[in-house]
Amino acid sequence: MRVNRILLSSALVVVALVIQVSVLARLHLPGAVPDLMLLTVLGLALVYGHMGGALVGFGAGLLADLAPPADHAAGRYALVLCVIGYLAGLAKPESGRLKSATGPMVVVVAAAIGSTLLYAGVGALVGDTAARHVGLGSLLFTAALYDLLLAPFVVPGIMALARRAENDPLADSGSGAKATDISSGWLSGGTGLKIGSQRNGLRVKAARARMARAGRIKGVKRL
Repeated sequence: MRVNRILLSSALVVVALVIQVSVLARLHLPGAVPDLMLLTVLGLALVYGHMGGALVGFGAGLLADLAPPADHAAGRYALVLCVIGYLAGLAKPESGRLKSATGPMVVVVAAAIGSTLLYAGVGALVGDTAARHVGLGSLLFTAALYDLLLAPFVVPGIMALARRAENDPLADSGSGAKATDISSGWLSGGTGLKIGSQRNGLRVKAARARMARAGRIKGVKRL
């Protein structure tokens, strides 16, 4: 991997791990915990491709395995994120741009379910039966739900940062607007709402209101 990829990936993974351990893990939500580490790996894999995604996933997972208060065998989560990063990298957009929110949303749901199943499967091989006691069905549903709700606020921003670090032509001076467009697509993709159209409609209504107000003022002056 390039030096800029290593530096950016390391910084993002460390920040994600700190937030994961200090904030998300203490929310005590029912079922699973929102997996910010997984979303970080997905965002980088969608820009770096399958090999970069596998390397980032392995490094992120190994760091999570070694960071307290980890209570599982080292290398278990590294294997999971390595596989997920590789598979997610295969879904990298050919043009480098997200044309719709549907594809990435499917990737997030599949990654959340796949990582939970793979983590539980590896745990079963080493004698960890915690998933059985909690309920695998509940874990799968809540993991997919939490990650899907968190993804629009994480993945587009990480992809924009990765493109900028790559000196990608897509990440030019208008990258902020493009990141906003991607986020809008993620937020509106599941509801069918067109945020850009709504903004244009509001602008037209405001302009009409100003014109009507100006007409009333002129009519008063003439009287």
